Amino acid sequence: MMEQGNSSSLQSASGAGSQFVTIRLGGQLIGLPIDKVHDVFYPDNFTFVPLAMSQIGGVLNLRGRIVTIIDLSKIMGMEAVNRTISERPAVGIEYANESYGLLTDTLGEVVTLRDDLFEPNPVNLDPEWAELSEGTYRLENELLVVLDIDALIEGLLKQNAA
Repeated sequence: MMEQGNSSSLQSASGAGSQFVTIRLGGQLIGLPIDKVHDVFYPDNFTFVPLAMSQIGGVLNLRGRIVTIIDLSKIMGMEAVNRTISERPAVGIEYANESYGLLTDTLGEVVTLRDDLFEPNPVNLDPEWAELSEGTYRLENELLVVLDIDALIEGLLKQNAA
């Protein structure tokens, strides 16, 4: 986990910055813009959806909302660390008035990163990842990929319609 005092990439108290909820997927650090995140939960009591795409883990009722569980590892072409869906944390988001839960391997913490350190995707980033990434931050020991949540859901909906 990162702490604010340990990285020059993190915002100083007076500097401009963007906040991200960090997650890990197959060892890769990913940032989700905090303004897109509604909650974090462990999906239990979910229902599989017959004939759904493989990226859809199922649906569940979360505090009166129907939430579609999306398996990020399948979208991003990675092997999930834990294959049991109910043991993997999910990040709750909303898109077009619909609720989704993005399954991940592990949850990190909320970080604030300086806007002037945001970079476009590197040329060697996997093309499928590049389509779903807004850009990156180089941290002390790794690269944080900023996930474009709108592009992710739109791409999934287009695949489903095809």
